[in-house]
Amino acid sequence: MKIALVILHANPARGGAERYTADLADGLARRGHNVTRIASTLGPMQIEGVKEVQLDVAALTRSKRYALFLDTLDQHFASTKYDVIHAMLPVRRCDVYHPHAGIAKSAAEGMSPIKRLFNPRRMRFAAVEHDLLTRSEPPVVLCLSNYVKRDVRREYPNLPDETLPILFNAVDLARFDPAKSPAPPRCDRPVALMIAQDFARKGLRETIEALRLVPEERRPKLLVVGRGDTAPYERIIRALRLDSFVSFEGPTDDAYRYYRRADYFILPTKHDPCSLVVLEALAMGLPVISTVFNGATEIMTDGVHGFVLPDPRDTRAIADAMLKLHDADRRAVMSRTCLELRPRLSYEHHLDELLAIYRRAGSSE
Repeated sequence: MKIALVILHANPARGGAERYTADLADGLARRGHNVTRIASTLGPMQIEGVKEVQLDVAALTRSKRYALFLDTLDQHFASTKYDVIHAMLPVRRCDVYHPHAGIAKSAAEGMSPIKRLFNPRRMRFAAVEHDLLTRSEPPVVLCLSNYVKRDVRREYPNLPDETLPILFNAVDLARFDPAKSPAPPRCDRPVALMIAQDFARKGLRETIEALRLVPEERRPKLLVVGRGDTAPYERIIRALRLDSFVSFEGPTDDAYRYYRRADYFILPTKHDPCSLVVLEALAMGLPVISTVFNGATEIMTDGVHGFVLPDPRDTRAIADAMLKLHDADRRAVMSRTCLELRPRLSYEHHLDELLAIYRRAGSSE
């Protein structure tokens, strides 16, 4: 198949949809498909066997760059035919729409009038998405979880169910395999790991405040990995006298070594369609503390693979989960059950399911 993967920016080091798109391009190319990755900016990583098209979208504002991206993308599709167009953001034409960050209409409706005024690109996303999904022949909307599907149903109730397949994110099990290397020496206290880019949405403040509620002798060491402004959180840490319990590690291209150092993973997110880092942590045998607002927790059983919390702002519940995971025997049992999830997280299984969706959704042109 000749497949176009469309994303606004394509630097896998930024994680999320950008990393997924790079991994998907590599996986499809290895299976012999003709893959083109189309974006306005490309990262330094070259993917063997994958063609890259960088669209020129020079403009002063993000909103105007997005509008130019859509126009230039349409011109590209007018001159180049594909069997399947798989878009990770709202565009005017695609066969598969894959909203990694959730439905654009929901995000726009949740913004205050001031934020709408100062974020016109977000409003453009919602308008383009609305036109795409209310046309007579809408694309397949690839839902990362039931959490996402419920949101799609709420905003676009007329979409037929057969156009809303659920396909969880997948994990490169060869890359994220705890058996690849011996476990490093353990600390004198458990190590809790958070990998995130949007610290506010992912619950870093709540995690820090929960740390204070855990008695010092049972308090974990928190490693925070990711890109973001740490200054507001460092002030909170100093005010709560938690300096020796929290370490900001910065962004990384090697998440594996952090998973290997950790005893469990924590992400009390307020909204996550299907957090890939949670799935990676489970594949590495790490119990997870997350929330019902994370589609990735649908693969978990609360109290078996970790803890799925109903309220991401409930710092006492986060602290209680940390206290439970202080017990090394409990962590060991949970770790074994997490490792049993690995076959369901297989990237090859993900590709099989996605290619079946492509065959149903692809253009007949």
